[in-house]
Amino acid sequence: MMHDGAMQLVDPSLPQLLTILPLSQRPIFPGTALPMTFSGQDKMTAIKIAIDQHDGYIGAVLEKETNDDDYRESEYYEVGTVYQIIKAMPMGPNGIQVLGRTIKRFRRQRVVQTEPSLRWRVEYDNQPVVKPDPELKAYMLAISSDIKSLLALNPLFQEQVNMVVTQLNYDKPGQTIDVISNLVSSERDKLQELLETWNIVDRAKLLLNIIKDELQVARIQSRINQQIEEGVNAKQKEYFLREQLSAIRRELGEEQDEGESITERILAMLEGKEMPEAVREVFDREMSKLRSLNTQSPEFNVTRTYLETLAGLPWGVFSPDTNDIAEARRILDADHYGLEDVKDNILEFLATIIKRSSVAGSIICLVGPPGVGKTSIGQSIARALGREFYRFSVGGMRDEAEIKGHRRTYIGAMPGRLIQAINRAKSSNPVILIDEIDKLGSGHGDPASALLEVLDPEQNETFMDHYLDVPFDLSNVLFLTTANQLDTIPGPLLDRMEVIRLSGYIKNEKVKIAQQYLIPRQLKEHGFATDEVTFTDEALDFLVDRYAREAGVRNLEKQIRKIIRKLVLKQAETEQHSFEVTEEAVKEMLGRPRFTTEKLYDAPIPGVVLGLAYTALGGATLYIEAQGIPAESSGFRLTGQLGDVMKESAQIALSYVKALLTSQDNHYYDKHQVHLHVPAGATPKDGPSAGITMALALYTLATGQPPRDSLAMTGELTLTGRVLPIGGVKEKTIGARRVGIDTLIFPEENRQDYEDLDDYLKEGLTAHFAKTFTNVLDIALTKTPSSSASVVS
Repeated sequence: MMHDGAMQLVDPSLPQLLTILPLSQRPIFPGTALPMTFSGQDKMTAIKIAIDQHDGYIGAVLEKETNDDDYRESEYYEVGTVYQIIKAMPMGPNGIQVLGRTIKRFRRQRVVQTEPSLRWRVEYDNQPVVKPDPELKAYMLAISSDIKSLLALNPLFQEQVNMVVTQLNYDKPGQTIDVISNLVSSERDKLQELLETWNIVDRAKLLLNIIKDELQVARIQSRINQQIEEGVNAKQKEYFLREQLSAIRRELGEEQDEGESITERILAMLEGKEMPEAVREVFDREMSKLRSLNTQSPEFNVTRTYLETLAGLPWGVFSPDTNDIAEARRILDADHYGLEDVKDNILEFLATIIKRSSVAGSIICLVGPPGVGKTSIGQSIARALGREFYRFSVGGMRDEAEIKGHRRTYIGAMPGRLIQAINRAKSSNPVILIDEIDKLGSGHGDPASALLEVLDPEQNETFMDHYLDVPFDLSNVLFLTTANQLDTIPGPLLDRMEVIRLSGYIKNEKVKIAQQYLIPRQLKEHGFATDEVTFTDEALDFLVDRYAREAGVRNLEKQIRKIIRKLVLKQAETEQHSFEVTEEAVKEMLGRPRFTTEKLYDAPIPGVVLGLAYTALGGATLYIEAQGIPAESSGFRLTGQLGDVMKESAQIALSYVKALLTSQDNHYYDKHQVHLHVPAGATPKDGPSAGITMALALYTLATGQPPRDSLAMTGELTLTGRVLPIGGVKEKTIGARRVGIDTLIFPEENRQDYEDLDDYLKEGLTAHFAKTFTNVLDIALTKTPSSSASVVS
């Protein structure tokens, strides 16, 4: 196959078959030494074969369409350049850099192999060397002239192109054109067209057009740069003129300088405030320093920011406390349903604060499951007192500087969150709510320890923020904190707080909250009138029981929001204006219920007992399952993500039950391997309060007696069979009510805790109180408990 009479199939100095490697950015042209980099094991293999077997000859071809998975499957242009590798250097485990020279154009005849490397049979551009005619000389002179003009505007490749231009060889125009082609930048398609142009005159014409395009772009760029430079110069000129004008006006007494206007503004911020004497000394000293600094100095801005922060604080500014406890009770009742014991506790605090006109020592920690209203109670307390409210969360906080501020030596230093809260509240006695205090992190310093100074009434009169570096009195601030559980709050921090527990809500309370608060709020948010959507009592009961069984009401509000959004869509599609949400409608709109029942067994069976647990999400029930496997020797296995304390409780339960059974001539555990499991296996569990539950499961397994129906229990067991008290009686009682349990066993020492519960929580429940495990057996294995255990109905 011949082209322009200048192609021949065989070039005696070059191979007929070439290993092909891809170029992705631009083609390369003959007559230049240059490095290239390839990555990927398949390309490294191809290069190794080319070096070992083919004298380092490869064909470098530009890709039309790239196949990222396998370069051999890419679509290539037909024309490429022979490249002979002189040196190869590995670059990391998956790359290689080669140094070599480009030799000659070639055209693909056909693909001869694809494994292990891509190989083509090729034909070469072997044009006879002829003396250039006047037309070609004219093109070469034009190329030389335009390249020099391009250099004057874009000196990026000045050294290389200068060398080519000064050594322009009119006797070898093809070689000169190719070298310049390697240096110019243009679109890859234009450069490939240049590579595929065999005729030298046509190639010179095409190169000249490319250079002229680049020259035009470079001229536009140069003009833009010049305009920008002129604009900058104009701005500088304007700046100097304005500075001169300002200086003239100051001389005439018509204008203060910038520094003086800033100091006056800072002093104006102090009007009506009573700064302590020690703080005023620091302020005056820094103010004198500010006046002496040049306004262009970096230190000027640092000092100005510090003084603005200091002057902006509400020194001696207080919100007057309300003294109307009846109004405070009305606000709490209006904002929250139920929680009578919590409200009474809060009102006691508020009455004391009003009577003493001081909050010193009053730090309230609201503890309870998510969604029970801890944060909103904080807002209600602020409303009831008539104080400003500010909330921030310390959940995940890892840096003590968040609490106590950064020292001013650091770039970007700022006060801690407490001083920021005071600044934004514009009052020295706000209510500050520190949320998620049980989720404090540990990282740079110890943020929990930094909070000690903030919350300790003995220390916070002279709280020292690192940024301010002067004491600020926090003793008038009413601090509230919230937590889901107390276990993760450091002991010294917890010691400074008065704990008020919010236990969560039972079904009846959640239905009332939905009717009085959640549904009206969601109807208003979605643009419904209150009479346009009604929920039946059955629908709300079903919604709470099957879709929102959590202790709090946040998820209940989400489900109500979801229902009302669907009604908004239905109204838009049907123009219906009145809706009644029934139990069937709830099923249809919310789909399959999230909760069915926590009872896994319809009837009691030996070895399975229901326990009561207290979690961060409120009270819950959990089964303890025991199973025996006949064996020649005894053994014990525990599963269900149990913590160390719970594992120890299981060991104690087994040892006690073994001893009890031996005294009854029952040797079940000498002949069985025992497996104790607590579903759900993916949920971590810990604590000692499942002791009697595990012991009863092991006892009933060995004796074959099932426990009584609808029974749940909690209590810590000792090795001698004593039943010790536990915590969370209210939460556990609520958890039992939620799943329809009617008989409970508590430790005797928790009797008062149970009797103190509201009557509506105890309604329909029978509670038994055990001193020893034998009392538990009397209650759990008979219809009527013996006289050794006591009962409350």
